[in-house]
Parts: sequence; structure tokens; C-alpha cells
Amino acid sequence: MNTLKYDIRVSDELYVRNPDRSKLGQNIISNGIELMHELGFESFTFKKLSVKIGSPESSIYRYFENKHMLLLYLNNWYWSWMEYRIILSILNIGSPVEKLNKAIEVLLTPVVKDSSISYIDEVLLYKLIVAESGKVMHTKDVDKENKKGFFEAYKYMVNRVASIVLEVNPDCIYPRMLISTIIEGVHQQRYFLEHLPELTDGDQNEDSISIFYKEFLNKMINSNMNKNNN
Repeated sequence: MNTLKYDIRVSDELYVRNPDRSKLGQNIISNGIELMHELGFESFTFKKLSVKIGSPESSIYRYFENKHMLLLYLNNWYWSWMEYRIILSILNIGSPVEKLNKAIEVLLTPVVKDSSISYIDEVLLYKLIVAESGKVMHTKDVDKENKKGFFEAYKYMVNRVASIVLEVNPDCIYPRMLISTIIEGVHQQRYFLEHLPELTDGDQNEDSISIFYKEFLNKMINSNMNKNNN
């Protein structure tokens, strides 16, 4: 089995105090994921979280300025973890096509619990990302936050997979657009499947969403290669 030492990369601009370094911080993260998923981002508050963890509300503010920063932190943690999973999945693989297939499999397959990180429920975090991650970027402060590096984990991960696309087809014109479209599309379709099933052809019993985006990826890459060969 391949092993790899990897630090989950989260910008220190996102927190006042690193929550990973203390039991209270880890408790804020684990219960924050659970409560935000249960209530939705709009109804989630630090006051409600403080009741859940049995600690003063002021103790949460010692870690995060506000709930938006907490959601940004969770978003960055998730995408850094996903990049780690992709790196692990393609270790010792030489074939660019096989590497791309493995990376895409990681992005498209529903998340399962990672027992190596005890205080984070990755399955619940994934559901939270699907439901709420649009609120991370779709704000009036997105440009300012981008300059501060608040979206670096997502961009690193997209660029890593896009670089594999270019290994498969060096002439691909839109590799980042292709990968970000697949990621955002998968999340939207999974959200539709759970809440607005009339807007998707997804199926709970068969992961047709993953099948659709695998076919979409292959057609796009093959189409580009065919054009370049003509």
C-alpha cells in the first residue's frame, strides 16, 4: 500500500487560532460541520454552536472571526484533503490516461469516511460542501478574499488535475475550465438529485452522475485530439 506524508494545507489567514492544534478547536470543527449541515449556513450561528459544544460563544471567536470564515476554512480543508487523495491515487502510475482516470475517479466517487482523521466526518463535510460551497465564492468580497489566498486549496487541486489533462492531450485549450466544470457540475447534480430531482437524470441506485461526467470528459479530450490530428 502506498503511503505519503501530507499536511492538509489551510491558509493561516482563515483563522485566528489554528483549530487543528487543540481539543477545543477540533471540537469546534467537528460540531461546526454537523450543525451547519443540520441547520444550513443561513440558520447556523456561533451562539448555537457554543450551546452544542458546551463552551462560551467567545471561545469560538478566538478561533474564527465569523461563520463565513469557518465555512471558508472547511472548504479549504476539504479541497486540500481531496488533492491529497488524488496524489495518493496516482503514485507510481506512469500512464497519463490512467492517472487522469484515477484522479477523476476520486473527484466523482462519493466520499467515504477517512478513519485517519478522527475529528472530521468527511462524509458529512462532503454533503456540506455540495450544499453550501457556492456561498464561499458567491459574495461581494470574493475578489478581495481571492487576493488573500482564501481559495488556494481549490485552485491547487483544479490545476493539479488540469496538468494531468495536458499530459493526456498537450493541445487541450481549456483544461482548467474542463475540470472546474466537472467538479461544479457533479456537485450541482448531486444537490439536484437530493432536493430537486426533476432537474436531473441522476439515479440513487446507480451513480449515473459520475458516468455522465466521465463520458463528458472523455468526449471533450478525444474531440480535442481529433481536431488536432486533422
